[in-house]
Amino acid sequence: MRVGCWSSRAERENNAVPKLVTVAEMQAIEAAADAAGVSYAQMMARAGRATADLAYQMLPPEAKQPRILILVGHGNNGGDGLVAARWLAEQGANTACYLARGREDSLVEAARAAGATILSENLDTLRQLAGGADLIIDALLGTGAKPPVRGVVREILLNVRRAIEGRAAQSNLDEGESSHSLHKLPQPLPPRLPRVLAVDVPSGMDADSGAVDPDCTLHADSTLTFEAVKHGHLTLPAAEYVGELHLAPLKLPSTLPELAAVRHQVVDAEQVAARLPQRPLDANKGTFGKVLVLGGSERYIGAAGLAASAAYRVGAGLVTVAAIKPVVNALAAALPEVTWLPLPNGGEDGEKTLTDAAISLAMTEVPDYDALLIGVGMGRALNAFTLIETILTQAEGQLPPLVIDADGLNMLATMDEWWAKIPPNTILTPHPGEMARLAKLRAEGGRTPAQLVQADRVRLAAEKAAQWRCIVVLKGAFTVIAAPDGPLAVLPFAEPALARAGTGDVLAGMIAGFLAQGLAPFEAAISAAYVHGASGRLAAAQTPSSVLAQDVIAHLPQVITSLENSRLSR
Repeated sequence: MRVGCWSSRAERENNAVPKLVTVAEMQAIEAAADAAGVSYAQMMARAGRATADLAYQMLPPEAKQPRILILVGHGNNGGDGLVAARWLAEQGANTACYLARGREDSLVEAARAAGATILSENLDTLRQLAGGADLIIDALLGTGAKPPVRGVVREILLNVRRAIEGRAAQSNLDEGESSHSLHKLPQPLPPRLPRVLAVDVPSGMDADSGAVDPDCTLHADSTLTFEAVKHGHLTLPAAEYVGELHLAPLKLPSTLPELAAVRHQVVDAEQVAARLPQRPLDANKGTFGKVLVLGGSERYIGAAGLAASAAYRVGAGLVTVAAIKPVVNALAAALPEVTWLPLPNGGEDGEKTLTDAAISLAMTEVPDYDALLIGVGMGRALNAFTLIETILTQAEGQLPPLVIDADGLNMLATMDEWWAKIPPNTILTPHPGEMARLAKLRAEGGRTPAQLVQADRVRLAAEKAAQWRCIVVLKGAFTVIAAPDGPLAVLPFAEPALARAGTGDVLAGMIAGFLAQGLAPFEAAISAAYVHGASGRLAAAQTPSSVLAQDVIAHLPQVITSLENSRLSR
């Protein structure tokens, strides 16, 4: 899934970043807007028009007289659907509104006057309409509803699901072949019909927790939400029902205190494009900074190489890998752009014998760099712990901006009050298991420490970023990036292709590459994580099960070029 753009550049500029809100925060924003002169009726009119606009974009091109079924609840969400019905009917669509409850108001009358059919109670007719529709708009329940779904709304959703499933089954029978080739690969499935557009949330979804009623919630192809993304949109399992997430403005005053107070955001392409480092014509390699990657071991030889390649690909001017000699010897020929700092090891088994001389050499080199990445592929070498502790304690005040990843995090977790040893605004990049170790979580209520992290990702990342005085990049579906002073961002990507060894090393190298070019730690983390997610999505477009970390690196230039071009076109 992904977050769509604001509907116009002017609106996007007035709302610098897409906000991420709770239901209570959104209700407070709407109430403040109403008090400031933007009435609920105006907000509904704008939401309904945006729904109609997206509905037309979703219709199949061959539908010359499109058949649209709108499921209408009794609240404001249903009002949005009725406004959309009027617009769609006026444009010539064959529009039917099925009301969950009988309602006669100006919105119903306007839709009827425009040519929309208004009906309710007859479930047989509902199934027929759903089975023959090109598009179904789900405007039954809004953000205030909680699962499970009950009563007549549940019956409506169950009947619509049966109609959709019946149509799909019949389509498979009609298009099936009486025999099949043993040599020909199967073709991609065509887009299913009817398509489903959810207004604000798929009915049956909790807009805060991301819980759903799996028995009746419709899987939307797209969800259109208004003014701000809700936490549940970017939380599993609800995210599996949202489809492609679009955001439309309600044109609220940007000066509203309730809106300005929201410090959680969703990362989007425009804000990342605006942050990308400039490339002046008189640049030299020093202009774009120097990265030192301290990592690698005989067991994880490739990790440091992946991180170094990624740092180069996002624009760093020079990248050095400091690693034991077996790692350098294995990687040097394949990475001609990288410079090397071979660290002495004391015998054949280099992973276990990182020497005191290696620690001294690394310490000497660290202050000469603009960004330092520690931990990728480091393993559990005998003196690796000593190396990290020495750098953190003896180089205090001389350390460049710092990223700690992988085994560097696991070693931190073994230290007492480790957060007092790292510089403020150090960037930590844990996956859920590493986060659990850093936070000293214990199994509870039958859930593992990692499961406890996953159950409360946003709150935990924000809390620990403040406690540890660092930037936390909590990886996984919808990566959370939290700063110690309050800002928090969530990525709009849930990409299984990135659940592959080495992709974390790529992300860590990208963050270090952006740091070396002068981005502030929070901005570097946001930018790298977004470009990383977008590159993973591109890599997965053709071969979702076959993506390697190198494939993500290979797609970085395409993503960065697209972002740079979008910046130039504004």
